[in-house]
Amino acid sequence: MPSQESSLTMRRSSVPSTIHEDRVDTSTDGKERTVGYKHEKIIDKIRASIREKRPFYSFEFFPPKTQPGVMNLYSRLDRMVAKFEPLFVDITWGAGGSTSKLTQEISKNVQNYCATECLMHLTCTNMPVPDVKDALEKAKAAGIKNILALRGDPPQGQDQWEQCEEGFAHAVDLVRYIKKHYGDYFGIAVAGYPEGHISSKSIEDDIKYLKEKVDAGADFIMTQSFYDVDIYLDFVKRCRSSGILCPILPGLMPINSYNSFKRMIAFTKASVPEQILRDLEPIKSNDAMVKAYGIELGKKMCKRILENGTPGIHFYTLNLERSVTKILGGLGLATLPEKGVRQLPWKQSCSTRRQKEDVRPIFWANRPYSYLQRTVSWDEFPNGRWGDSQSPAYGDLYDYHLMGLKSASVRDRRRMWGEEVKSEDCVFNKFTEYIEGKISRLPWCETGILLETVPLKKSLLRVNQAGFLTINSQPRVNGARSDDKIVGWGEANGYVYQKAYIEFFASPERIKSVVALCERDEYKTVSYHAVNLKGDQLSNYETKTAVNAVTWGVFPGREIIQPTVVDMGSFRVWKDEAFALWATQWMSIYQKGSRSRAVLQGIHENYYLCNIVENDFIVGDLNKFMNELAATATAAASTEVEQK
Repeated sequence: MPSQESSLTMRRSSVPSTIHEDRVDTSTDGKERTVGYKHEKIIDKIRASIREKRPFYSFEFFPPKTQPGVMNLYSRLDRMVAKFEPLFVDITWGAGGSTSKLTQEISKNVQNYCATECLMHLTCTNMPVPDVKDALEKAKAAGIKNILALRGDPPQGQDQWEQCEEGFAHAVDLVRYIKKHYGDYFGIAVAGYPEGHISSKSIEDDIKYLKEKVDAGADFIMTQSFYDVDIYLDFVKRCRSSGILCPILPGLMPINSYNSFKRMIAFTKASVPEQILRDLEPIKSNDAMVKAYGIELGKKMCKRILENGTPGIHFYTLNLERSVTKILGGLGLATLPEKGVRQLPWKQSCSTRRQKEDVRPIFWANRPYSYLQRTVSWDEFPNGRWGDSQSPAYGDLYDYHLMGLKSASVRDRRRMWGEEVKSEDCVFNKFTEYIEGKISRLPWCETGILLETVPLKKSLLRVNQAGFLTINSQPRVNGARSDDKIVGWGEANGYVYQKAYIEFFASPERIKSVVALCERDEYKTVSYHAVNLKGDQLSNYETKTAVNAVTWGVFPGREIIQPTVVDMGSFRVWKDEAFALWATQWMSIYQKGSRSRAVLQGIHENYYLCNIVENDFIVGDLNKFMNELAATATAAASTEVEQK
């Protein structure tokens, strides 16, 4: 990731020149609406859910101790956030502040790349005031607006908690510091203990201290995990009687195994109903049965909690996925979001600085985290129009780790892409297998093909078999409803449009076929731009700064929104990344001097990267264009074989 220092040196002139700083759309009813992800404090989202009587849920994760563990966590985070849309996620700080740097890094990445609010833990343990200030400043710079203020646990190997020099003694001191120095910028959550904190004299004393935290500025409370719902409900009643009126979210930790369950209740001193212990006793040696029991118990607990008026549930996931999602599914809460409710066609960021961003180049459609990382230093982001970007200031190319192929081992990549690459035909076959769904990803495509690709699938198979190696595509769409489950996006009662698009690697001979085909009258509405590793370019665009909108939407009382473009300047930047992936992700898994490396190196050094836009979104036929390309290449290959 770029350093903070390098980010600060980027100036406004670094981004496309026609970006509008403070533009908002004004509808015919006179109300202003900001395009893109609306950044909110978590308490505002909780209050909205309560008003709408819409139950919600949230997930907690902790920083793993190993780098492979971090990679797996990012993948799980991205999957769970995208699939289940929790109200927020929170990232723990670690006992004694042992994971503070990693907590800050993961929280920043979640906030900026996963399109959800992140609640970052912050403790008083081993944290002098200057360190607290530094952590809060970094959180603010990353766009994080929500903090869980905790006293924290003793460092590992230490039985008693001790106040550090120049540090805070209690969580309430941390809450007061945040409010004093940052006002209302941060939303603040605090911890509640249904059976009282282990160091409290009584539950009454503990609730008194809890009220002090709320009176000091805490917005909502998250409880320690429990297994007796009656204890939680009684705790809420006691809090209300004491004048604590803010939301109190119950913390649930599903039982995943008997041993981990026993360790956890020993650590938290949580009471467990005798019936649960009796139920677990005969199955405690069977992990599958214990997990299944934990899921059913979780469903019953959640159902009763929600029936008693609690607005939402907070899950301590322990970085595990199955139990939580099974519980949510059983409650009917984890219904997959309708695709038509996407605000924009591409994955948005939750960063405060990107709130109004509503235009991106299409090239990073299958590598969204790379685009976010390479534009993280921009002072402003395109809003309304992409503008003139003759030299867009993209950040340096990094082999970023967020949900990227860096997390795939050499063994996994060889299994997907071949133990050996004997010829270019082997490469063609791997691209074909990806379109068929036989392998899950390619260096340029981090997930399987999307449903919207289906109208192009047969043609994509043909062109890949013929040596046009596709890495991105979309079909034409002429006025589909914005709530369409496959191509829909944006507000209700709107209509969305797309120009057909395809992007591929191809040999110089095959690129000549593209140029020849585009010169025919029947394809006069087709635009192309091809560039090789050296920077040699071929194009039928009139200028080198052309910007071509390929996705747009029309909505009631709004200006037309064009969130996806083909921009020639950005394509030249994307070219460097796209060609680099041949070397860093594919060639690198084979030994130097091997036949496999030589084949891939030949493609890397000689092929072109080409994008095609069929500008006629009403009757244009990109399928026909691709089929003719494939036929031409196949005929040329047959002729070559005959001549040999």
